[in-house]
Amino acid sequence: MAEELKKLTSRVQGVEGGKGFEGLNYEDLCIQPDVKLPEGYKPPKFEMFDGTCDPKVHLRTYCDKLVGVGKYERIRMNLFMRSLTGYALLWYIIQNTKKWVSWVSMVLYFMDRFKFNTENAPDVFYIQNLKKKPTETFREYATRWRLEVAKVRPALEEEKMNKFFVRA
Repeated sequence: MAEELKKLTSRVQGVEGGKGFEGLNYEDLCIQPDVKLPEGYKPPKFEMFDGTCDPKVHLRTYCDKLVGVGKYERIRMNLFMRSLTGYALLWYIIQNTKKWVSWVSMVLYFMDRFKFNTENAPDVFYIQNLKKKPTETFREYATRWRLEVAKVRPALEEEKMNKFFVRA
């Protein structure tokens, strides 16, 4: 009976705060455990990054939402996870966040991991060869074409876009 009580006590302690389980305490799991948000501050609703878009665009929209607290590096780092979803959130969670000593170090890891999204951007030749599918209307094709043009790096100028669109 005493052994059963000891096992049960151990389980309860584990549930209560990660006691007895290495790396599960709040301080171990949180990048900035001592960051306090200003009183009354409500974090904004962030655009979510799932790992499939341009990471730099995400960082810009993220920072733009941090009106009033964005100048505080530790708050930026603390709130960043709230802007991630899907694969990007999984990537973040499995990182050793102790290696991120600053906002810049965290962002460098983030950019490095998701830079393939910008490296695989379509080029002008891809746009030139984009054809209308037999099952889509011209309007659907034009919308799809413009969406693909928006991904081209470096960005196409409006004049060149119109020139290609007339040819297509």
